[in-house]
Amino acid sequence: MDSRYLRAFVAVADNGGISAAAHALGYAQSSVSAQLKRLEADLGVSVLVRAGTGAVLTEAGARLLPYARESLELEERMRRAARGDRTRLRIGAQESLAHAWMPEVLAALEYGAGGPDSGADVELTVAPREALERAFGAGELDLVFEYDNGSRAAGPSAVVGHDRTLLVTAPGHPLAHEDRVTPDQLLRYDFLVAERGCTSEMLVDRFGRDMLAGAQQTLLQGSMAALLRLLGHGHDITVLPQLTVARELGEGELVELRPAEPLRPVSIVARWHPRLGPAEGTVHALLALARRADPLPEATQAAQATQEAHRARTAHAS
Repeated sequence: MDSRYLRAFVAVADNGGISAAAHALGYAQSSVSAQLKRLEADLGVSVLVRAGTGAVLTEAGARLLPYARESLELEERMRRAARGDRTRLRIGAQESLAHAWMPEVLAALEYGAGGPDSGADVELTVAPREALERAFGAGELDLVFEYDNGSRAAGPSAVVGHDRTLLVTAPGHPLAHEDRVTPDQLLRYDFLVAERGCTSEMLVDRFGRDMLAGAQQTLLQGSMAALLRLLGHGHDITVLPQLTVARELGEGELVELRPAEPLRPVSIVARWHPRLGPAEGTVHALLALARRADPLPEATQAAQATQEAHRARTAHAS
């Protein structure tokens, strides 16, 4: 299929209309319209519904979009390979990972720690989980790093590390100087979470449900930075990975509460698309570097030991 047709289709999807897509591509509007008609003729289905100056995807168009992006990206990778250029790798990461962990991993890749021919021109997108999931599903990202929230979509994925989970609050909080805090004490205060499905809410739900049953949760629709600022000035408590609050704890802007019942670590999960062409080697090199930069290697070792023991029991039983 002619890549020009796919490029026109993706441009319309991204810009919301044929006129806007033509402007973005530098083509005449009639040229983009003709390319879209040829695309629909080749496929035998309508991919767009035209309405005035705008256009929306049909169900067939929505199904086509991630494959169109993937095809265009593969074409770009082939061109880069033919020219001898480094491969391009589009990475997404949650804010806490991008600011406190990803720089170390990406720097190691750039300095050649991943092995020969593993270098890449990296484009890093930092966004909340929902935005990352949407971009990954649309084919706009090749690889994403997120804290595990218990939901695994289809496709390749791997645990590349673990992080401690902490109860944190402002230094002036009434519980800040307690040696240990009990569930009854915690239930007197609100828990602050950044957004639906974010790490802090997920950790409260998955790791603190028994301990925090009945806790009040205040939803903050905004960034992690905003959550941390509000937390430092208020009387709320939150549950976060250590990477997220390492600087604030070091500067004394936040303090760690020590619960009577310890919280379990949280996994760092990588997900990637299965057909990345020349970038596949770079992805696996990056995953290996991520594992070497594991923030909590002892948790990973314990998980591996548990898995090996389970495999041994299964093999013995069979």
